[in-house]
Amino acid sequence: MPLSDTARIAAQRTAPSALMLWRALQPLRGLARFMNTGAHPDDETSGMLAALSLRDGLSIAYACSTRGEGGQNDIGREAGADLGTLRTAEMERACDVLGMSMYWLSTSPADPITDFGFSKSGVETLGKWGRARTLRRMVEIIRADRPDMLCPTFLDIPGQHGHHRAMTEVAEAAMEAAADPGFEAEGKPWQVAKFYLPAWSGAGDAYDDDLPPPAETLRVSGAGREPVSGWSWEEIGQHARAFHATQGMGRWTGGAETAGWPLHLLRSRVGTDRGALTDNLPAGFADLAAGHARFAALDAALAATVAAFPDAGAVVRAAAAALHALRAARDACPPALADAVLHRLARKEAGLGRVLLLASGVRAEGRFARDHARPGETVGASLSLLVPDGPVSASLRWQLPADWQATDATITVAANAPAADPYPAQYHPGAPRGPVALALTLVAEGQSLTLSLPSESPLLVLPAREARVDPAAVFLNRLAPRPLHLRLSEGAKVALPPDWRQEVVAGDLVLHAPANARPGASVLPVTLEGHLSQTVTRIWHPHTGPLIRPAPAVLRLTVADVALAKARIGYVGGGHDRVDHWLRAMGAEVSTLDDAALSPARLAELDTLVVGIFALKSRARLGAMLPQLHAWVRAGGNLVTLYHRPWDNWIPDATPPARLEIGKPSLRFRVTDETAEVRHLLPEHPLLTGPNAIGPADWHGWVKERGLYFAKSWDPAYAALLEMADPGEEPQQGALLSARIGEGRHSHCALILHLQMEALVPGAFRLMANLIAPAR
Repeated sequence: MPLSDTARIAAQRTAPSALMLWRALQPLRGLARFMNTGAHPDDETSGMLAALSLRDGLSIAYACSTRGEGGQNDIGREAGADLGTLRTAEMERACDVLGMSMYWLSTSPADPITDFGFSKSGVETLGKWGRARTLRRMVEIIRADRPDMLCPTFLDIPGQHGHHRAMTEVAEAAMEAAADPGFEAEGKPWQVAKFYLPAWSGAGDAYDDDLPPPAETLRVSGAGREPVSGWSWEEIGQHARAFHATQGMGRWTGGAETAGWPLHLLRSRVGTDRGALTDNLPAGFADLAAGHARFAALDAALAATVAAFPDAGAVVRAAAAALHALRAARDACPPALADAVLHRLARKEAGLGRVLLLASGVRAEGRFARDHARPGETVGASLSLLVPDGPVSASLRWQLPADWQATDATITVAANAPAADPYPAQYHPGAPRGPVALALTLVAEGQSLTLSLPSESPLLVLPAREARVDPAAVFLNRLAPRPLHLRLSEGAKVALPPDWRQEVVAGDLVLHAPANARPGASVLPVTLEGHLSQTVTRIWHPHTGPLIRPAPAVLRLTVADVALAKARIGYVGGGHDRVDHWLRAMGAEVSTLDDAALSPARLAELDTLVVGIFALKSRARLGAMLPQLHAWVRAGGNLVTLYHRPWDNWIPDATPPARLEIGKPSLRFRVTDETAEVRHLLPEHPLLTGPNAIGPADWHGWVKERGLYFAKSWDPAYAALLEMADPGEEPQQGALLSARIGEGRHSHCALILHLQMEALVPGAFRLMANLIAPAR
């Protein structure tokens, strides 16, 4: 839907025209291109990039291997490819703040280059990603963007995330491979001039670098402030990082200037630095084309455009003159210089177009009556153009793909239009997001330029055949059988296993399993009018706007045996898991408790209380009730806490009924190998024997990892029930702890049971059934 006036005003307040014009002018000051590399959205060194771009006049880019699909989600329940879709959009909004181009090595949810979960080894990571594919993608990105400098955010050393290590290794290898004409990858060869490493430690709450960083050979200063806003470079970096909301990013700095960012020049094709990143690199076009007067004239014209600020009219005239000089230089460019010059001219031309738009005060807007449409559908649409009196004239039209059509008030989607891509391979600030763009032609001082601009919100193309199935994953407990209720879109059908029966009841499709239903997992296609169809996940958050992720429409079904003890169960979630849903799915009696229901009286009615992941961070009422909760446990209640991070308001001596400390850095307190052997330290403990006897089969089929945020130390009252380890590491015992507390019990589980239940892993349901059994 179109943005409300209030939303438009809020967006306008964050982008005053004078500030946006000043920022657009800065990359005109130099030629150097700096590319940061990382493994996940939020790995970019935001404060340093802000300083390099807005203070030092470099143009900047970020190359990221994965979409962060395997990470945590601080704002919702999106996971897997849905989380990757959301984090892609968050990264794009962060790029808008920094004026930074974005490139992804991963190009689809099915790409092997994915955030498969925490890894402690670059070797393991590249084994899963495919080293050859990862290197080829990085080379393609370098050849497309043509940076002068590469700099990873993290070091390839033990104690660092394996994804970070892999990306740093590949970035270094790509410096040489991208320049090698014999290396098979798309694009013309390009030689990166310098390769830097961070000369700072990546250790902290999550990582624990085993080796010290390399020696500092150069420091990017953190001093100074943006003249127009008065913000420090680190503050602007945090403005960008705040868009990584799924990761809880964005830190208030109070305006303090930082000491800067130390770097280590590892490789150089142009000699050693004398104190600046740009040492030995061309400062202007005249350096690339010595003796060619047109290039010297272009340098002077670009400098005059920057110097004309804040007089907007003067900026327009100077930018038009610079545009004329640029085109004259391009026409006169000797073939021998084309490889070094033409891509830089194209970047400057795009920058001058942005400057002309902002300085002229021209406003071009395109809106749709709704944010989505199917192939062949017609959507209401409108264009508006405001051209202030002055030296610039403008015209506006829709820019559409082939076979799309537009009138003054509508856009018709082509019948063969593909569905929206949730994983675009690249993004450039100010560029269109989606197939539809605005073509704005500006004419200033005799110079004409057409810009391709985004609409107010993108038009998202839905699949031609969308079949909705809700829920898309179901679990049948043979020991507590029940009909499975689904909601399907009209005309959709599920291909059921043999002997299953279905009926429609009050609009629901109800599935009945045969008495002899076989245990196991099935993936059942959902068809529409006899054809395979797609389903669409719709995602919306205020900081990203509407997003969709199309995928094949299927119903995932697992049948298993889970014994349940009779218990009245309460669930307190933080909005990050669906444990209550899965407890009901296996037949448990569960009440999801809001803050109003969190009371001693309500606790007295329960046998078990399950606290979901991160819930103590977001449920203040739960933290306030800890004394009453501890008393309830001592009186016989069964408390189950699922994993929390040390910073999720988990106070070792106050949060649990007896002392329990969560370990950090978290890299040291997790087991990332989902197939790691699990040894039962107390095989006869009630949590491992009843009502389900937990055995080796229950640890099969796990996904992503065994667990994370394991306990580091605990009161003697707690018994460690399990032991496991990643290859080559010492065993850990902090994955599952349980203690008798008075007449009750507290169990803390750092295994990722919630994710295993989403993946329909039977052993996770069986272990959870034991955890929720009453303490008495």
